[in-house]
Amino acid sequence: MKRHLPKNCYPTRIENRHGGGIPDVHFVWSGLVFWIELKTTKNNTVRLAPNQIAWNTAYSRSGGLSFILVKHLSSGDLFLFEGAQSREIGRNGLREEPLFRGSGHEALWDRVRESGIKHLESVLAAQHGSGVGVRDSGVGVPGTLGAAQGEDQESGFGVQ
Repeated sequence: MKRHLPKNCYPTRIENRHGGGIPDVHFVWSGLVFWIELKTTKNNTVRLAPNQIAWNTAYSRSGGLSFILVKHLSSGDLFLFEGAQSREIGRNGLREEPLFRGSGHEALWDRVRESGIKHLESVLAAQHGSGVGVRDSGVGVPGTLGAAQGEDQESGFGVQ
């Protein structure tokens, strides 16, 4: 996999056997941070566990960026979807409209970059439109953004 990565891309493979739904690989690529769930299929079915769908949905709703990358074993084609589409992908598989379909890794990474930039622009526009600036939004600052969602003000960890 590393031979197909762009320059300045740092992947971290996550080995989670406990079924928490966390995607397989975390990436930092020239400042763009995202996750990718890796799947293969012999037909049009994409098997996503309920906890994978839940994780990608919640992460996307919180402003995070994740993808699902599916390799069709017969054709060798790669299909890239946004994690926010996980419920639809679980239902409809490869019949869903992908962000990218093809076999070229360079074109795949170009599409990831384009999608990531659009995602960041929309997050910033939403913050700007709400009257909240990036610096005072609380994003990435423990105990600020999630306080209304049950986070502890001191630690930033969820309290149930």
